[in-house]
Amino acid sequence: MFSRTGTEKSTPTSSAAERLGELLSGCDAVVVGAGAGLSVSAGFVYDGERFARYFADFGIRYGFRDMYSGGFYPYGTLEEYWAYWSRYIWINRYADPPRPVYGTLRKLLSGMDYFVLTTNVDHCFQKAGFDKGRLFYTQGDYGLWQCSQPCHAATYDNEEAVRRMVAEQREMRIPSELIPRCPKCGKPMAMNLRCDGAFVDDDGWRAAAGRYGDFLHRHGRGRVVYLELGVGYNTPGIIKYPFWRMTAQNPDAVYVCVNRDDCSAPKELGARAVCFSGDISEILEKLT
Repeated sequence: MFSRTGTEKSTPTSSAAERLGELLSGCDAVVVGAGAGLSVSAGFVYDGERFARYFADFGIRYGFRDMYSGGFYPYGTLEEYWAYWSRYIWINRYADPPRPVYGTLRKLLSGMDYFVLTTNVDHCFQKAGFDKGRLFYTQGDYGLWQCSQPCHAATYDNEEAVRRMVAEQREMRIPSELIPRCPKCGKPMAMNLRCDGAFVDDDGWRAAAGRYGDFLHRHGRGRVVYLELGVGYNTPGIIKYPFWRMTAQNPDAVYVCVNRDDCSAPKELGARAVCFSGDISEILEKLT
Protein backbone atom coordinates (compact mmCIF):
# COMPACT_ATOMS: atom_id res chain seq x y z
CA MET A 1 0.00 0.00 0.00
CA PHE A 2 1.13 3.53 -0.73
CA SER A 3 0.65 6.56 1.45
CA ARG A 4 -2.09 8.89 0.30
CA THR A 5 0.16 11.91 0.77
CA GLY A 6 2.54 12.31 -2.12
CA THR A 7 5.78 14.21 -2.41
CA GLU A 8 5.26 17.18 -4.69
CA LYS A 9 8.14 18.62 -6.69
CA SER A 10 8.09 21.67 -8.90
CA THR A 11 10.89 22.21 -11.38
CA PRO A 12 11.48 25.07 -13.84
CA THR A 13 10.76 23.99 -17.40
CA SER A 14 14.39 24.01 -18.61
CA SER A 15 15.62 21.97 -15.64
CA ALA A 16 12.69 19.56 -15.96
CA ALA A 17 13.47 18.95 -19.61
CA GLU A 18 17.14 18.33 -18.88
CA ARG A 19 16.39 15.86 -16.09
CA LEU A 20 13.74 14.04 -18.15
CA GLY A 21 16.15 13.79 -21.07
CA GLU A 22 18.74 12.16 -18.82
CA LEU A 23 16.25 9.58 -17.57
CA LEU A 24 15.06 8.67 -21.05
CA SER A 25 18.51 8.46 -22.61
CA GLY A 26 19.64 5.87 -20.08
CA CYS A 27 16.57 3.59 -20.06
CA ASP A 28 15.83 0.23 -21.67
CA ALA A 29 12.13 0.87 -22.24
CA VAL A 30 9.48 3.55 -21.77
CA VAL A 31 5.89 2.92 -20.75
CA VAL A 32 3.89 6.08 -21.49
CA GLY A 33 0.65 6.70 -19.62
CA ALA A 34 -1.30 9.57 -21.15
CA GLY A 35 -4.32 11.31 -19.68
CA ALA A 36 -6.52 14.27 -20.51
CA GLY A 37 -3.87 16.78 -19.46
CA LEU A 38 -1.75 15.84 -22.48
CA SER A 39 -4.52 16.75 -24.92
CA VAL A 40 -5.25 19.93 -22.95
CA SER A 41 -1.60 20.86 -23.44
CA ALA A 42 -2.14 20.23 -27.16
CA GLY A 43 -5.01 22.73 -27.15
CA PHE A 44 -7.98 20.38 -26.87
CA VAL A 45 -9.82 22.32 -24.16
CA TYR A 46 -13.53 21.79 -23.65
CA ASP A 47 -14.62 25.17 -22.37
CA GLY A 48 -13.87 28.86 -22.80
CA GLU A 49 -13.12 30.29 -26.23
CA ARG A 50 -13.01 26.92 -27.98
CA PHE A 51 -16.45 25.99 -26.66
CA ALA A 52 -17.84 29.39 -27.68
CA ARG A 53 -16.37 29.02 -31.18
CA TYR A 54 -18.02 25.69 -31.93
CA PHE A 55 -20.99 25.42 -29.56
CA ALA A 56 -22.24 28.93 -28.76
CA ASP A 57 -25.63 28.06 -30.27
CA PHE A 58 -26.01 24.93 -28.16
CA GLY A 59 -24.89 26.81 -25.05
CA ILE A 60 -27.51 29.50 -25.56
CA ARG A 61 -30.36 27.08 -26.23
CA TYR A 62 -29.59 24.40 -23.64
CA GLY A 63 -27.76 26.37 -20.96
CA PHE A 64 -24.49 24.44 -20.63
CA ARG A 65 -21.09 26.11 -20.81
CA ASP A 66 -18.64 23.36 -21.73
CA MET A 67 -18.47 20.46 -24.16
CA TYR A 68 -18.34 17.82 -21.45
CA SER A 69 -21.69 18.91 -20.01
CA GLY A 70 -23.16 19.00 -23.50
CA GLY A 71 -22.27 15.36 -23.99
CA PHE A 72 -24.49 14.36 -21.06
CA TYR A 73 -27.39 16.71 -21.79
CA PRO A 74 -30.79 14.91 -22.09
CA TYR A 75 -31.70 16.02 -25.61
CA GLY A 76 -35.33 15.57 -26.55
CA THR A 77 -34.65 13.93 -29.90
CA LEU A 78 -31.95 11.86 -31.57
CA GLU A 79 -31.75 14.54 -34.25
CA GLU A 80 -30.58 17.04 -31.62
CA TYR A 81 -28.37 14.50 -29.85
CA TRP A 82 -26.45 13.62 -33.01
CA ALA A 83 -26.23 17.23 -34.15
CA TYR A 84 -24.31 17.92 -30.96
CA TRP A 85 -22.24 14.74 -30.98
CA SER A 86 -21.32 14.90 -34.65
CA ARG A 87 -19.93 18.39 -34.20
CA TYR A 88 -18.17 17.28 -31.00
CA ILE A 89 -16.63 14.25 -32.69
CA TRP A 90 -15.50 16.27 -35.68
CA ILE A 91 -13.51 18.87 -33.75
CA ASN A 92 -12.14 16.50 -31.08
CA ARG A 93 -11.37 13.43 -33.21
CA TYR A 94 -10.86 14.39 -36.84
CA ALA A 95 -9.50 17.95 -36.52
CA ASP A 96 -5.82 18.37 -35.66
CA PRO A 97 -4.99 19.77 -32.22
CA PRO A 98 -3.83 23.41 -32.15
CA ARG A 99 -0.42 22.58 -30.66
CA PRO A 100 1.94 19.81 -31.90
CA VAL A 101 2.67 18.23 -28.51
CA TYR A 102 1.89 14.70 -29.75
CA GLY A 103 4.26 15.07 -32.66
CA THR A 104 6.91 16.35 -30.28
CA LEU A 105 6.44 13.30 -28.06
CA ARG A 106 6.72 10.97 -31.07
CA LYS A 107 10.05 12.52 -32.06
CA LEU A 108 11.27 12.24 -28.47
CA LEU A 109 10.47 8.50 -28.36
CA SER A 110 11.92 7.79 -31.81
CA GLY A 111 14.32 4.84 -31.65
CA MET A 112 13.20 3.85 -28.15
CA ASP A 113 11.37 0.70 -27.11
CA TYR A 114 8.07 2.18 -25.91
CA PHE A 115 4.38 1.46 -25.46
CA VAL A 116 1.54 3.90 -24.87
CA LEU A 117 -1.43 3.34 -22.58
CA THR A 118 -3.97 6.15 -22.77
CA THR A 119 -7.38 7.00 -21.40
CA ASN A 120 -7.74 9.66 -24.11
CA VAL A 121 -10.25 8.90 -26.85
CA ASP A 122 -9.31 11.63 -29.35
CA HIS A 123 -6.93 9.50 -31.46
CA CYS A 124 -4.16 12.12 -31.30
CA PHE A 125 -1.40 9.53 -31.05
CA GLN A 126 -2.19 7.92 -34.39
CA LYS A 127 -2.78 11.27 -36.06
CA ALA A 128 0.73 12.25 -34.95
CA GLY A 129 2.22 9.17 -36.61
CA PHE A 130 2.66 6.80 -33.66
CA ASP A 131 2.86 3.10 -34.48
CA LYS A 132 -0.65 1.69 -33.96
CA GLY A 133 0.88 -1.53 -32.68
CA ARG A 134 2.32 0.35 -29.71
CA LEU A 135 -0.94 2.00 -28.59
CA PHE A 136 -3.73 0.89 -26.27
CA TYR A 137 -6.78 3.16 -26.10
CA THR A 138 -8.36 1.58 -23.06
CA GLN A 139 -11.42 3.85 -22.82
CA GLY A 140 -12.60 3.76 -26.44
CA ASP A 141 -12.44 6.06 -29.45
CA TYR A 142 -14.55 9.03 -30.56
CA GLY A 143 -14.16 7.68 -34.09
CA LEU A 144 -16.07 4.45 -33.37
CA TRP A 145 -19.73 3.60 -32.88
CA GLN A 146 -21.29 0.49 -31.41
CA CYS A 147 -24.80 -0.84 -30.96
CA SER A 148 -26.44 0.86 -27.98
CA GLN A 149 -27.77 -2.46 -26.63
CA PRO A 150 -25.19 -3.84 -27.56
CA CYS A 151 -26.47 -6.81 -29.55
CA HIS A 152 -23.02 -7.79 -30.83
CA ALA A 153 -19.37 -7.08 -30.03
CA ALA A 154 -18.28 -4.97 -33.00
CA THR A 155 -17.47 -1.31 -33.61
CA TYR A 156 -17.87 0.84 -36.71
CA ASP A 157 -15.87 3.75 -38.12
CA ASN A 158 -17.96 6.91 -38.16
CA GLU A 159 -15.96 9.50 -40.12
CA GLU A 160 -18.07 9.54 -43.29
CA ALA A 161 -21.35 9.62 -41.34
CA VAL A 162 -20.12 12.33 -38.99
CA ARG A 163 -18.94 14.43 -41.91
CA ARG A 164 -22.44 14.32 -43.41
CA MET A 165 -24.11 15.13 -40.08
CA VAL A 166 -21.94 18.20 -39.61
CA ALA A 167 -22.51 19.40 -43.15
CA GLU A 168 -26.26 18.82 -43.26
CA GLN A 169 -27.42 19.80 -39.76
CA ARG A 170 -29.70 22.82 -39.47
CA GLU A 171 -30.93 24.58 -36.33
CA MET A 172 -29.00 22.09 -34.20
CA ARG A 173 -30.71 19.05 -35.72
CA ILE A 174 -29.56 16.48 -38.24
CA PRO A 175 -31.89 15.03 -40.91
CA SER A 176 -33.75 12.02 -39.46
CA GLU A 177 -32.39 9.73 -42.17
CA LEU A 178 -28.84 10.31 -40.86
CA ILE A 179 -29.54 8.91 -37.38
CA PRO A 180 -27.11 5.96 -37.11
CA ARG A 181 -28.69 2.59 -36.40
CA CYS A 182 -27.24 -0.83 -35.69
CA PRO A 183 -26.91 -2.90 -38.89
CA LYS A 184 -27.85 -6.04 -36.92
CA CYS A 185 -30.86 -5.11 -34.75
CA GLY A 186 -31.82 -1.62 -35.93
CA LYS A 187 -31.45 0.01 -32.51
CA PRO A 188 -29.73 3.42 -32.32
CA MET A 189 -25.96 3.40 -32.36
CA ALA A 190 -23.93 4.77 -29.44
CA MET A 191 -20.43 6.09 -28.88
CA ASN A 192 -17.79 3.45 -28.18
CA LEU A 193 -16.78 5.04 -24.87
CA ARG A 194 -16.32 3.33 -21.53
CA CYS A 195 -18.98 5.24 -19.62
CA ASP A 196 -21.22 2.33 -18.57
CA GLY A 197 -21.50 -1.44 -18.66
CA ALA A 198 -22.45 -1.46 -22.35
CA PHE A 199 -18.92 -0.68 -23.61
CA VAL A 200 -17.85 -3.04 -26.41
CA ASP A 201 -14.36 -4.54 -26.20
CA ASP A 202 -13.98 -5.44 -29.87
CA ASP A 203 -11.25 -7.53 -31.50
CA GLY A 204 -9.00 -4.49 -31.97
CA TRP A 205 -9.35 -3.50 -28.31
CA ARG A 206 -8.52 -7.00 -27.09
CA ALA A 207 -5.53 -7.27 -29.43
CA ALA A 208 -4.14 -3.95 -28.16
CA ALA A 209 -4.66 -5.06 -24.55
CA GLY A 210 -2.72 -8.22 -25.30
CA ARG A 211 0.18 -6.31 -26.87
CA TYR A 212 0.34 -4.00 -23.86
CA GLY A 213 0.37 -6.95 -21.46
CA ASP A 214 3.14 -8.62 -23.47
CA PHE A 215 5.23 -5.43 -23.38
CA LEU A 216 4.89 -5.16 -19.60
CA HIS A 217 5.84 -8.81 -19.20
CA ARG A 218 8.99 -8.38 -21.33
CA HIS A 219 10.02 -5.33 -19.33
CA GLY A 220 9.22 -6.39 -15.80
CA ARG A 221 12.88 -5.84 -14.96
CA GLY A 222 15.58 -3.48 -16.19
CA ARG A 223 15.78 0.29 -16.55
CA VAL A 224 12.19 1.13 -17.31
CA VAL A 225 10.76 4.65 -17.23
CA TYR A 226 7.06 4.86 -16.44
CA LEU A 227 6.31 8.24 -18.02
CA GLU A 228 2.97 9.63 -16.90
CA LEU A 229 1.72 12.65 -18.87
CA GLY A 230 -1.33 14.66 -17.83
CA VAL A 231 -2.96 12.00 -15.66
CA GLY A 232 -5.22 13.09 -12.82
CA TYR A 233 -7.37 11.23 -10.34
CA ASN A 234 -10.58 10.62 -12.33
CA THR A 235 -9.51 7.05 -13.17
CA PRO A 236 -6.24 6.50 -11.24
CA GLY A 237 -6.65 2.72 -11.32
CA ILE A 238 -5.87 2.59 -15.04
CA ILE A 239 -2.52 4.39 -15.25
CA LYS A 240 -1.36 6.09 -12.06
CA TYR A 241 -1.71 3.35 -9.45
CA PRO A 242 -0.39 0.55 -11.71
CA PHE A 243 2.60 2.73 -12.63
CA TRP A 244 3.35 3.25 -8.92
CA ARG A 245 3.04 -0.50 -8.27
CA MET A 246 5.24 -1.55 -11.20
CA THR A 247 7.89 1.01 -10.23
CA ALA A 248 7.91 -0.30 -6.67
CA GLN A 249 8.33 -3.88 -7.89
CA ASN A 250 11.29 -3.11 -10.15
CA PRO A 251 14.29 -1.64 -8.28
CA ASP A 252 15.75 -0.26 -11.52
CA ALA A 253 12.57 1.50 -12.66
CA VAL A 254 11.73 5.20 -12.38
CA TYR A 255 8.30 6.80 -12.21
CA VAL A 256 8.08 10.21 -13.91
CA CYS A 257 5.00 12.41 -13.56
CA VAL A 258 4.61 15.48 -15.79
CA ASN A 259 1.48 17.53 -15.24
CA ARG A 260 0.30 21.04 -14.64
CA ASP A 261 -1.88 19.86 -11.75
CA ASP A 262 -1.94 16.72 -9.58
CA CYS A 263 1.81 16.38 -9.86
CA SER A 264 2.84 14.08 -7.01
CA ALA A 265 4.15 10.62 -6.17
CA PRO A 266 4.04 8.34 -3.12
CA LYS A 267 6.85 8.83 -0.62
CA GLU A 268 7.56 5.10 -0.69
CA LEU A 269 9.16 5.41 -4.14
CA GLY A 270 11.74 7.84 -2.81
CA ALA A 271 14.30 9.04 -5.34
CA ARG A 272 12.84 6.73 -7.99
CA ALA A 273 9.90 9.10 -8.39
CA VAL A 274 10.41 12.39 -10.22
CA CYS A 275 7.61 14.93 -10.66
CA PHE A 276 7.64 17.93 -12.98
CA SER A 277 4.90 20.51 -12.55
CA GLY A 278 4.38 22.63 -15.64
CA ASP A 279 3.07 22.77 -19.18
CA ILE A 280 3.71 19.40 -20.82
CA SER A 281 4.14 20.92 -24.27
CA GLU A 282 6.80 23.36 -23.10
CA ILE A 283 8.76 20.68 -21.26
CA LEU A 284 8.73 18.24 -24.19
CA GLU A 285 9.61 20.91 -26.74
CA LYS A 286 12.86 21.63 -24.90
CA LEU A 287 13.89 18.00 -25.40
CA THR A 288 13.64 17.96 -29.21
